[in-house]
Amino acid sequence: MSKAVYIATTEPDSGKSILSLGLMQLLLGKAARVGYFRPIIDDFEPGGIDNHINTITQYFNLDIPFSDAYAFTRSEVIQRKNEDRDDEIIGKIIEKYKAVEERFDFVLVEGTSFSGEGTIIEFDINVVIAKNLGIPAILLASGVGKTLEGLVGNLQIAYDTFKDKGVKVLAVIGNKVLPENVELVVEGLRKKLPASVLVNAIPTNPVLANPSVKEICDTLNGEILFGEAYINNQVDGFSVGAMQLRNYLVHLKENGLVITPGDRADIILGALQANISANYPAVSGIILTGGIIPEEPIQKLIEGLSEVVPIISVPGGTFAMANQIGAIKSQMYAENTEKIKTSISAFDKYVSTDALAENLITFQAEGITPRMFQYNLLKRAKTHKKHIVLPEGTDERILKAAKLLTDIDAVAITLLGNLKQITDKIEKLELGLDLKKVHIIDPVASENFEAYATTLFELRKHKNVDLTMARDLMEDVSYFGTMMVNQGHADGMVSGAVHTTQHTILPALQFVKTKPDVSLVSSIFFMCLPDRVVVFGDCAINPNPTAEQLAEIAISSADTSTAFGIEPRIAMLSYSSGASGIGEDVDRVRQATKIVKQKRPDLKIEGPIQYDAAVDLKVGLSKLPDSQVAGKATVFIFPDLNTGNNTYKAVQRETGALAIGPMLQGLNKPVNDLSRGCTVDDIFNTVVITAIQAQGI
Repeated sequence: MSKAVYIATTEPDSGKSILSLGLMQLLLGKAARVGYFRPIIDDFEPGGIDNHINTITQYFNLDIPFSDAYAFTRSEVIQRKNEDRDDEIIGKIIEKYKAVEERFDFVLVEGTSFSGEGTIIEFDINVVIAKNLGIPAILLASGVGKTLEGLVGNLQIAYDTFKDKGVKVLAVIGNKVLPENVELVVEGLRKKLPASVLVNAIPTNPVLANPSVKEICDTLNGEILFGEAYINNQVDGFSVGAMQLRNYLVHLKENGLVITPGDRADIILGALQANISANYPAVSGIILTGGIIPEEPIQKLIEGLSEVVPIISVPGGTFAMANQIGAIKSQMYAENTEKIKTSISAFDKYVSTDALAENLITFQAEGITPRMFQYNLLKRAKTHKKHIVLPEGTDERILKAAKLLTDIDAVAITLLGNLKQITDKIEKLELGLDLKKVHIIDPVASENFEAYATTLFELRKHKNVDLTMARDLMEDVSYFGTMMVNQGHADGMVSGAVHTTQHTILPALQFVKTKPDVSLVSSIFFMCLPDRVVVFGDCAINPNPTAEQLAEIAISSADTSTAFGIEPRIAMLSYSSGASGIGEDVDRVRQATKIVKQKRPDLKIEGPIQYDAAVDLKVGLSKLPDSQVAGKATVFIFPDLNTGNNTYKAVQRETGALAIGPMLQGLNKPVNDLSRGCTVDDIFNTVVITAIQAQGI
C-alpha cells in the first residue's frame, strides 16, 4: 500500500484546497493517523504561519507542529536554485517528508501554489518531488477561462509529464467547471487517458469562489467596528452605496456586501434595517471607506441593535476599495467552517472516492530514486551504528570522508597509521576533524599486534606461514584491518583508495572466508542513474566466470538488491536475446540462467538478453514479449569482468550516474574495496553500505 499521495496542480488558483480537504476527510476514514506535508510553501511574515497548513491541521486536529509540516519557503528554494544547490532542495524535502511518514499511517502531500516569483519552474519541481518521494499523484486543473479542449489538453500534458518521469498518476480532476459541462469534461478526459486513471470534474460553487468578509477585511487592512462574531459571512457580491437610500435599497442582493463612505449614516442604518427586514435580502457586511468613523450618536444606535453584520472601516476611497474587493481571490482558512464543509461535500459528490481509496491501497511503487536510496542508506546506517576500520589513514580523501561520517554520527571510525602523520595531515588540510570522534591505531604499536600475529599464524600455518611471517604480514594495514574485523574489534573494513584490489581483499579471502552457502566472492555496484537505482555485477572481482559462477553471482546480487530495497529483476546480459544467438559465450549465459531458475524459482530472471532489451520497454517487448524482466530490469549480470568494468565506468562517466561500490558479496564479514580513483563521496557511500552489511543483511 502507498503511504502517501501527492496533490499537484498545473496553474495558480486551481482550487486544490477542495482536493486537500476532501482527501483528508477520506483518508481519516481509512487510516488511524494521517499526516500532512507541504514541500514548499509561500513566504510568510515573521511569527506567522502558512494558511494551507494551518487550515488542514486546525480543522482536522492533526498532531503535527508547523515547522515539521514543510521543508522550504518559496524564496529559500529560489535562492538555492540560483546558487545551483538543487540537490540540497531535494535532500531536505526527502528528510522532512520521511520524518512525517514515520509518525503517521498515511501522509497527504500538497504541492506548490503557483504564486509569486518562480512559478515557471514550479510544475517541474512538483514532478521531481513526487518522483523522489516515490509516491503517486493526483492532478488538478481549473476550467476557468478554458475551452473543453484546452482543459482536457492541459491535464493530458500534465499526465504525460508525470508518467514520463515515472510518477504514477491515480486520478485526474477538472475543477471549477461550469455545471452543465461536467459530463463533457469527464468524457473528454476518458478518451485521452488510460482506463486505469480515474477522471472526475467538479463544478464551480459560488460559496467556494467568493471571499468572506474576513478575507476582504484582511486584504484591505480594515478595522472591525461592529459584528466581529459574523466576520466569516460569505460575500456573494457587492454594491456601492453612493446614491440616496431610497434608490440604493433596490440594488441590494442576497449576501451582498455594502460599500459606502463612513459618513453616510443613512446608507449604514438603511442596510442594517434591510438585513433584518423580511422584505429585503440579507447583507453580509458593510465596508466604510475614506477612513471615516460614524459619529458617536450613530455608533450608539448601532450598538443597541439586536443583530449587527460586520462593519469595517478602511482607509482608501470608495472607488479604489471596490476595485480591490473585486480582485480578491478567495482562500480557505480554518475559521471558515462553512466553506470547508462545502468543499468536503463537493469532493464527496463529484469524486469517485471508493475507487480512489482502492487505488491508493493497491498502489506499489516501482523502483527508487537515487536521492531516496541514499537517504535510506544513511538512515539504516544510523539506526544501528557500526564500527568501520579505514586502513589508509593518511590519505586526504579518507580523512575528509571520516570527517563527514563522524559529523553526522553515521558510524564509528578507526583510522590505521602513524598517529603523528595522521594528526599532521589533518592540521595541514585544516579539516577540523575532531580526534575525540575517531580512533587512531598504529598497527605495530597496537596492544593487539602480537595476538593478531599469533591468530594469523594459527589460521595460515597449513599454508607454511610461520610466526615471523605472520608478524611481517600484520604490519601491513590491510592485514591488520582485516584481522580487526575477523576478531570482532571492528564490524567492517573499507580500503583500496591507495592499495590494489588484490591487496585489499586477499587477507579477507585467506582468513575471513566465505559464508557457508557461498563458494564465490563477487561484487556489485549500485548505479544511481538520474531517475532510478539499479545493480551491476560483477564489475570488480571475477574475470571470466563459468556458468555456475555466473549463476551464483546473479543469486547473490538479487539477494543484495532485495536487502537494499530494490526489487530484483535479473537480466543475464549477452550479445543476443532469447534463443537467437549461438556460440560459447552466449551458451554460457543461457546455462547460467537455467541454473538460477532451478536453484531459485522465486526470482524473476531473463537471459541471455541484450542491454537495450533489458532497459527499453519497447525493444524488450519486441524481442521478448512474454518476459517479466525485459524493459524493466533492475539487476544486470555481465558475462565477464571486461564487459562489466567498462560498462559501469562508461555509464558513470557519460550519464553522470553515481556508482556506489564495489560492494563485495559472500564474505562472512564485510570488507569492501575502493577504486584508487575514488572520490570523497565514493568513500562516504562505501563506508555506509559496509555499515549496513555489518548489521547482518
